[in-house]
Amino acid sequence: MVESSQLRGRVKMASLNRVLLIGNLGADPELSYTPSGTAKATIRLATHEVWTNKEGEKGERTEWHRIIAWGRLAEICGEYLTKGRQIFIEGRLQTRSWEDRDGNKRWTTEIVASGMQMLGSPRGTPSETELPRPMWTHLTCRNRMTIFPSSFIP
Repeated sequence: MVESSQLRGRVKMASLNRVLLIGNLGADPELSYTPSGTAKATIRLATHEVWTNKEGEKGERTEWHRIIAWGRLAEICGEYLTKGRQIFIEGRLQTRSWEDRDGNKRWTTEIVASGMQMLGSPRGTPSETELPRPMWTHLTCRNRMTIFPSSFIP
């Protein structure tokens, strides 16, 4: 058996940098490309919190998050996401520095996305009640609806 005195100074603590958010887009994603041709999407995501205090008064707060997606994920975000759309984002926090126009050093913390899932139904898509029942089937899981032809179901 290894004694704790033998491990002192050699054991590193585990760390985790993981962000999971569900929110609504505040604007259409801004899609751009680096000089080498890599796609970059910048997304503004709003999360909303509602609570009741001890006096029974309701409070609410909206928090805005800056999301950065790269590569194919950025292209998908640019193609399919629009203002108001509800999405699930998974990623990591990253802080970087930059210089403003006056030469002052600034810092910003953003979320670098590793995954994205569209939730709810997109604007302009027929709602469940507008679809012909015999022709379409839907599955709802965690407020995410998938619609497909009934012929896909055995």
